[in-house]
Amino acid sequence: MKRTWRLKTAAAALMTLLIVMLAAGCGPQSQGKIVEGKVNVVTTFYPIYEFAKAIGGDDANVINLLPAGVEPHDWTPRSQDIVNTSKAQLFFYNGAGLEGWVPQFLKGLNRSSKVKAYEVSQGIKLIEADGEDEHEHHEGEGLRHQHHVDPHTWVSPKSAMIMAENMKNSYIEVDPAHKDAYNERYLNLKKRLEELDREFTGKLDKMPRKEIVVSHEAFGYLARDYGLTQHAIMGLSPDAEPRSRDLLELSNLVKEKGIHYIFFEELVSDRLAKTLASETGAEVLVLNPVEGLTEDQLKHGDDYFSLMRNNLTNLILALQE
Repeated sequence: MKRTWRLKTAAAALMTLLIVMLAAGCGPQSQGKIVEGKVNVVTTFYPIYEFAKAIGGDDANVINLLPAGVEPHDWTPRSQDIVNTSKAQLFFYNGAGLEGWVPQFLKGLNRSSKVKAYEVSQGIKLIEADGEDEHEHHEGEGLRHQHHVDPHTWVSPKSAMIMAENMKNSYIEVDPAHKDAYNERYLNLKKRLEELDREFTGKLDKMPRKEIVVSHEAFGYLARDYGLTQHAIMGLSPDAEPRSRDLLELSNLVKEKGIHYIFFEELVSDRLAKTLASETGAEVLVLNPVEGLTEDQLKHGDDYFSLMRNNLTNLILALQE
């Protein structure tokens, strides 16, 4: 009798756990709900979300898919994300191969959905994975080249300006009645990005050093646009483990060039950066690819601009003699 009761209790507990897991989607979900009477916009990750909110203002309801503290390279959407996107008017994704799940995601939307999907990195000269060749990025190219180019376009304010303009044009296309408001807010955002661009150009031009060592190859556009050279421990994906030979070459380069700092990121393991630093006598310092905000950064009110200015401060420190 007792055994039967225990089995029933265990079964009930298991059922409760399954219900909780299903309700939670077995993991962190995107925040936000569809709002009637506004342009509903779904964005794939933080920088696009911030720019979309800045341009959309009171005329838009913006839902970001990626939860705080999650690295975008290995994230995949949940069923509720498909439901929200099916009901939205706009879907903004970076493209250039960052979100490999997008083609299947769009196929999974409701047939009645009228959402317009926009690859906001269109028009940016993309950097080939080997860092040598570039090509102009036009609509649809992101899927064909997703394994061959650097997708981290937003890390440069110059590229961010192109992305912001693409979003502004998309807003006006689906909601021409509020064209003037979208344009005004876009110009305010553009002015802030231009100011950030001037700060990076003016201060980095004066630095005696031009080479940086980073944990993950996420700073190609920043390096290209501001005269720097990046040396990465890992490749374009932060999950790519480096070869022993590559680590040895990087260690020799740090010693030969007298590099003082190895950069790491908050959303990626700092193990290899700290190992390289300890082997070469360098120190570690944060360089943020602004792929997402941590919970602490959210609480402190950080945004794209504050994180990029923190990056500039740390770059100036690292590039001094």
